[in-house]
Amino acid sequence: MKIFLRAHVCSFVACSLAGLSSVALAQQVVLPLWPHATPEPAQTTEPERDVTTDKDSFISGHRTARLTNVTKPTLSVYPPTGGKNTGAAALVFPGGGYVRLAWDGEGTDTCEWLNSVGMTCLLVKYRVPEKGRYPDNPADLEDAQQAMRLARAHASEWHIDPAHIGVVGFSAGANLAVLLSTHPDDQHVESTPAAPDVDTKADARANFAIVAYPAYLAVEPEQTTLDPAYTPNRFTPPTFLIQAENDHTHIKNSLVYYRALMDANVPADMHLFSVGGHGFGIRPIGMPEEHWTILATIWLRSIGVLPPLPPPHHGPSGPSTGVPTSMPCPNPPPPASQPPQPGRPDNKTTSTQPDPNCW
Repeated sequence: MKIFLRAHVCSFVACSLAGLSSVALAQQVVLPLWPHATPEPAQTTEPERDVTTDKDSFISGHRTARLTNVTKPTLSVYPPTGGKNTGAAALVFPGGGYVRLAWDGEGTDTCEWLNSVGMTCLLVKYRVPEKGRYPDNPADLEDAQQAMRLARAHASEWHIDPAHIGVVGFSAGANLAVLLSTHPDDQHVESTPAAPDVDTKADARANFAIVAYPAYLAVEPEQTTLDPAYTPNRFTPPTFLIQAENDHTHIKNSLVYYRALMDANVPADMHLFSVGGHGFGIRPIGMPEEHWTILATIWLRSIGVLPPLPPPHHGPSGPSTGVPTSMPCPNPPPPASQPPQPGRPDNKTTSTQPDPNCW
């Protein structure tokens, strides 16, 4: 198990970034998680809506749609394009305190990154707002389990390897990723009106987990011990944790969960950065963790979820370093400034995703 304290992206990583244009998402299908009925009645009768305001902070360099009143949860499929499909896939759980979902900054932006490295993105719109969490309220886990069951049931149709499906979660969504990592076998839903929608032959276990600044894992108020509901066990997959030190509300959640993973002998990488706060998303411009997805991509290769890179090319001048000398990876452009602007802009800040051919 490895932990990286106050990590910074080195110049070699910076050199491995491409000119970085926005990735066009190719949404294939949207499936309801519960076509017959949700396991429990909705906790609101208000229509689903975007509650973004001028006062909301940027996520991943732009204001993001913040969806709430989700009473009909769905699974949206975003396949990679251009022949890049590796067969790997991930459920994505945006954060939002189980009150709303940061749909762009932690949702579709994550799909852009996953697609760029040849992975299918399965974006989960889970029920919010919900009062209480598992085990008192099983709604969050029910939605996560059902999304994973659907992913495996449709794996052949969606060109996914059912042995390479993981989870990526942020904040409350990271809490949900950990919950699914430890409770894929909970059978509560089978005693609810949604039972006809459950494929009991489909496994809900995640093959890997990427957990970004998780919330609600530690016992309050001291936050020095892990809530027993999240104790790693035989179902818990290899896990990648990312956290900022100055996330004063939630930093101890990552620390206690990492320690629990270590005690349970679950392979895990933890990357702890000095600054960045909470809710920085996929590419926090100008922060030390701006390119954390490169670290995650390397990790996915190291655990066999993504295929290894081709062997280094041996040119006329001898072995290369693995980066083609004829088309070197360019340095990234300077980060774009983020002046205040009302509401959510029509055009996002240009995505800064790494060229997967460089890694």
